[in-house]
Amino acid sequence: MDRKGILIVVSGFSGSGKGTIMKKLLEEHDNYALSISATTRQPREGEMDGREYFFKTREDFEKMIAQDGLIEYAEYVNNYYGTPKAYVEQKLLEGKDVILEIEIQGALKVKEKFPQTLLLFITPPDMETLRKRLIGRGTETLEVVESRMRRAAEEAEGIEEYDYLVVNDTLDECTEEVHRIIQSEHSRTARNAQFIERIRKELKENRKGE
Repeated sequence: MDRKGILIVVSGFSGSGKGTIMKKLLEEHDNYALSISATTRQPREGEMDGREYFFKTREDFEKMIAQDGLIEYAEYVNNYYGTPKAYVEQKLLEGKDVILEIEIQGALKVKEKFPQTLLLFITPPDMETLRKRLIGRGTETLEVVESRMRRAAEEAEGIEEYDYLVVNDTLDECTEEVHRIIQSEHSRTARNAQFIERIRKELKENRKGE
């Protein structure tokens, strides 16, 4: 049975550990591909085109928008960020399960364009744990931590839009649960219409030959 890849959107509060989970998932299983975003911002030191991002000029990015070449896009601090459609579709045809790590608004745009997209929301077991993880990073001021907590309160309003809620208590268990959910999605009847049709056709032909 030909297995086409599934498009997966993973969102979660800043500090939920979603980035670490995605990295671990890609290290442990070879059937996943992390979608690479396109951006108009300048590459940072050590970043390579086609690895961290597809770096585009503003003109090229706007051409992609006009040609419907992006699954979703947004503008932050005078720079565009978006998900190139061609890259994602190519990986799906190769049978890879493609993961997009984006925020809620982007996730809902993707679901609108691709209704079979699987939406996963990652959360820590409680908000005290979230605060501790944000402080524990040691990279942000308390003011930034508080603004991220306020942002999390806004994001929490959209959790019901997701197909699955995954609690990241321990990294290994959470990663395994995400993997199990994605693999079980491959067995949904809605994702196997061609296979079902072929079985029916073969059964009809078999009856004719009786």
